Amino acid sequence: MTRIHDVTVPLVPGLPVFPGDPPLVIEKVTRAGESPYGLAQLHLTTHTGTHVDAPLHFVAGGVAVDALPLEILMGKGRVVEIQARERVERADLEALDLRDDLRVLLKTRMSGQLLKPGYQEDHVYLTGDAAHYLAQVGLKLVGFDYLSIDRFGDASYPAHHALLGAGVVVVEGLDLSEVEPGEFDMTCLPLRVGGGDGAPARVVLRSRG
Repeated sequence: MTRIHDVTVPLVPGLPVFPGDPPLVIEKVTRAGESPYGLAQLHLTTHTGTHVDAPLHFVAGGVAVDALPLEILMGKGRVVEIQARERVERADLEALDLRDDLRVLLKTRMSGQLLKPGYQEDHVYLTGDAAHYLAQVGLKLVGFDYLSIDRFGDASYPAHHALLGAGVVVVEGLDLSEVEPGEFDMTCLPLRVGGGDGAPARVVLRSRG
């Protein structure tokens, strides 16, 4: 039986954001019953919750989020589970034989943690060498289950530069806690923010077979 997994973190008040970024604010403007219709105003950044990083996020003159090819954002995706407590190393990825994959989503101990309050500074991250490996094997999209693929406090952002600099799309803030490793049909649709460095996205996985 086909199963559909929504791996998007809900946009709700109190959702953790990257330290220093403005918080998510959902402000009611009108309410149905009190007005002819309900209306709310959102205050959020392009990297709130489950979101897509376009190359422009770190690469001057890079591709903007509204120009990303749908062929990259939709198609077969592979969920792989990494047991690392602290960081994802190149060796962890080499053991997975990713050369025939275009889209890989990394499931770590962080899946589901964005549903808890506060940014976890000790989150799992991707080393620069591991990120270079993912770009070298020809991946077009890499998904991760926390708000940043880089180690908190590393202002050089090696993983972002390695992937986005190679034109690899990065999807952060996924919730893969209810998804077993395997192959899925993935749909990842970021908001079409003109010239945007990124955008919140709805990401859905559909089981294959």
